[in-house]
Amino acid sequence: MLTRESIKNPFHPIMIGSNLIPSFLKLNPFHQIRNPVMFTVYIGSLMTTGLFIQSVLNHGEARPSFIFAITFWLWFTVLFSNFAEAVAEARGKAQANSLRKARREIQAKKLSSPKKGSKIKLVRSVNLRMGDYVLVEEQDYIPCDGDVVEGIAFVNESAITGESAPVIRESGGDRSAVTGGTRVISDWIIVKITKNPGENFLDHMISLVEGAKRQKTPNEIALNILLATLTIIFLLVCTTLLPYSIYSVGTAHAGSVVTVTVLVALFVCLAPTTIGGLISAIGIAGMDRMIQRNVVALSGRAIEAAGDVNVLLLDKTGTITLGNRQATEFIPVSGIAVETLADAAQLSSLADETAEGRSIVILAKEKYGIRGRNIEELGASFIPFKAQTRMSGVDLKERQIRKGAPDAVENYVRERGGQLPPNVQELIDSISRQGATPLLVAEGSKILGIIHLKDIVKGGIKERFAELRRMGIKTIMITGDNHLTAATIAAEAGVDDFLAQATPEDKLNLIRKLQKEGRLVAMAGDGTNDAPALAQADVAVAMNTGTQIAKEAGNMVDLDSNPTKLIDIVEIGKQLLITRGSVTTFSIANDIAKYFAILPAAFAGTYPALNTLNIMHLATPQSAILSAVIFNAVIIVCLIPLALQGVRYRWVSATQLLRTNIFIYGLGGIIAPFVGIKFIDLLLEGFNLA
Repeated sequence: MLTRESIKNPFHPIMIGSNLIPSFLKLNPFHQIRNPVMFTVYIGSLMTTGLFIQSVLNHGEARPSFIFAITFWLWFTVLFSNFAEAVAEARGKAQANSLRKARREIQAKKLSSPKKGSKIKLVRSVNLRMGDYVLVEEQDYIPCDGDVVEGIAFVNESAITGESAPVIRESGGDRSAVTGGTRVISDWIIVKITKNPGENFLDHMISLVEGAKRQKTPNEIALNILLATLTIIFLLVCTTLLPYSIYSVGTAHAGSVVTVTVLVALFVCLAPTTIGGLISAIGIAGMDRMIQRNVVALSGRAIEAAGDVNVLLLDKTGTITLGNRQATEFIPVSGIAVETLADAAQLSSLADETAEGRSIVILAKEKYGIRGRNIEELGASFIPFKAQTRMSGVDLKERQIRKGAPDAVENYVRERGGQLPPNVQELIDSISRQGATPLLVAEGSKILGIIHLKDIVKGGIKERFAELRRMGIKTIMITGDNHLTAATIAAEAGVDDFLAQATPEDKLNLIRKLQKEGRLVAMAGDGTNDAPALAQADVAVAMNTGTQIAKEAGNMVDLDSNPTKLIDIVEIGKQLLITRGSVTTFSIANDIAKYFAILPAAFAGTYPALNTLNIMHLATPQSAILSAVIFNAVIIVCLIPLALQGVRYRWVSATQLLRTNIFIYGLGGIIAPFVGIKFIDLLLEGFNLA
């Protein structure tokens, strides 16, 4: 069974054992042909296998032991390329298995109409269809993806996100989407099914992390074309060397013709087999690293685009802020104790199930120690909020308390013979200028004070935006709020710019404008009104707490619903590009050293003068060729951890990054083969194996 430790270590015995059989299964020619470079190595392995059999029957072009050694290491090269791909896929399958545990057969309470009191019919979740309504009560599992149309409940989404803290799901707004397989832990909700069985978000995630729908990205396709071109060039060179050798020996009547085994070995060592053997693993590992950060990438292209993003647009509500206004302060009028105001505010909010109402109750409890009262014991008559009155409150035996919009409460007080105390209007205006919302609290004809409601910026977000700025990414907050409120939140969050009173069309036009300027734009959002912009953005990160439409419009889904996760996404995108570039540089640089090792040895029999190029002083031509082939295979094994983990990203300038890439992977790619091939040659000579 795969464990966390075994998944991290590609050479853990469990990983080797579980991926050994898939490595052999990938020897299927229809699978091999997907990778042009390794397919040519595969063909070369088949050729040398045939030549070995021929040599055993005393009709060979060289000693059977030499051909066998070359054949063995060529198959080793192909198998470890398959192994690297299998390990990368295994990580995704391990994640998929954990997700699959969340997908269960559920008995759903299907409703005849979207009302709690309507007739209930128990059905299996697989029999539900889009448009059906189900009742999900405390401790019930949500049977399929859907939207809450009635009720409010705490939902445990740890099976999907890995987080144990429950989240609120309620009808209306941008927190109505629910995912099949998650569990209601309190209260109840009525869910409208938005996906048929097998089409749920969880099913989609499983297929994605298993790699079944992973498509090659444009950069990966371009790299494949480059590698295929180099492979064809070296293939043509090596195939034309045989007639030249035959002609030279026939003309000089001396020397020996180069063997096909040696030419195959020469081709395998000169072709870009290192990057060819690891390119699939690098791409798969990039998506796997996204999954490890709780981000589902619906497109490999989006991961690469993330590496080049330079503008980030963020929706304010639910993305930069918590999504609901919270009570932060009680401000009493002159002559009223703050405890009196807090008590009245809490009483008027006991039956208020909105986020604002709950925050008032919590603030009075935590800051002033006022415990919530039993509603039935109070004998209270609660007044719900209405759009016409813009107030809510409670009527007790001898008390009538109201809270609401300042002008509405002021009119309520004046009707009872009261008036607005001095300086209250200044306080109201001051709170409004800060982009916050003032609520007046009154008891009868007397104003008690003001409740200060404000959008709460998510913790640590300013520091993360500063980090994005250092990475060269401009942050723009987009919101439907007025300019004053937007400016206040933008300053508190630390974004570079903002767009206020933005409609869905405004967001879409802004992205198009930035793209016309040559910018790569990332968008993070969670609401239905964000969907057009998410669909247009190059990198579209939808919050998992958002609506189903938003998740479908994006090309990534953040399961933690943390907009600053884009920093991780950008780092992984850059890491993917840097890793691929680094391994490519190393692979091409490798060819230079292998050229000096194998070419003089391959043609020493035909052109003795080439022995002067044996600058590595390798023991024999056979030892030189075999050493280069062994090194070519072993270096793929050594680079598997790098391909899976990626080159660590650090923010540096492009010039410095290029310099580092050339000196570490370019120069290292030249030096390593000289050292490695000479060391293997000494071992072969010492054990008399060549």
